[in-house]
Amino acid sequence: MKKIGVGIIGSGGIAQSVHIPGYQKLENVEVLAVADANPAVAEAAATKFNIPHRFTDYLQMLEMPEIQVVSVCTPNYLHRDATIAACKAGKHVLCEKPIAMNAKEGKEMVDAARANKVKFTVGYNQRCSKEAIAIKRFVDDGLLGEVYYARAQALRRRGIPGWGVFTQKDKQGGGPLIDIGVHILDLTLYLMGHPKPVSVSGMSCAKFGPREGVLGLMGQWDPKIFSVEDFAVGLVKFDNGAALCLESSFCANIEKDVMDSTLLGTNGGASVFPPTIMREESGALTVSHITSLRDIQSHGENIRRFIQAIVDDTEPLVTGEQALMVAEIIDAIYESQETGKEVRL
Repeated sequence: MKKIGVGIIGSGGIAQSVHIPGYQKLENVEVLAVADANPAVAEAAATKFNIPHRFTDYLQMLEMPEIQVVSVCTPNYLHRDATIAACKAGKHVLCEKPIAMNAKEGKEMVDAARANKVKFTVGYNQRCSKEAIAIKRFVDDGLLGEVYYARAQALRRRGIPGWGVFTQKDKQGGGPLIDIGVHILDLTLYLMGHPKPVSVSGMSCAKFGPREGVLGLMGQWDPKIFSVEDFAVGLVKFDNGAALCLESSFCANIEKDVMDSTLLGTNGGASVFPPTIMREESGALTVSHITSLRDIQSHGENIRRFIQAIVDDTEPLVTGEQALMVAEIIDAIYESQETGKEVRL
């Protein structure tokens, strides 16, 4: 069987830790090329993973007819151009999260995939965690009933990244909201069945990032170039009457880091991390802890499912439109902070 050829745009940390190993575990896939503006990074990745081709210009890589699939692993501000170029070259695309700097760019990417009849997905791997897979089964089986409220939390106590461009708005698009908040927001929307958002209100602030002397547990950042929020919260209302509250922080005075999605339904409630179901049964209140789950590497599973969608010609687990919904909500939270008003979608 002829293998599916893969090319990697941006061959740094996330490519080497997740994407390349994820593809190389699949028998029907071969990583043929890496592209990175930094030739040393491209060379290092190609050597480490025994990849035959390396480029400093991804447009040259996209000319390879042997490549059918591309992973875009660049910083956020480069997602749009790389994805659109890959779509125009007829390649299926897995873009790292978030979809782009904002919803406008994201829509251009979704439109490019549709126009060129290629599959497009975004790396929201939390959907493929063993915990989320288990809770999704309970939701789909109707054990929660009507889900009318959800709380999505991606909170770090002291987790401002001290590397990369995570603290620079012009390259990242935002702070924790667009970095880790999008992960838990996507997962929560997925568990809720993607109701249509109709309004968003929110606030964001930077209380720690611009200050000297704040403890950094993920490296020490430069406060002088910190231009993003370090905390944000948003309330989303949906057309079915449900609501969602999203909280995200890089730095907050809380007891411990939190990454969780909580659902409240008419027949039961659920939390994802750890997977727990709360119900009223036989005249008693019950709490069920879901155990004995099969170990899953969520990034690798997300990649496997994307390749399978290409083979089977089916929709990816994460569609471009769903990733765009996340971006629209994030944009609206930022807009609500700037205007002091609720934003209608």
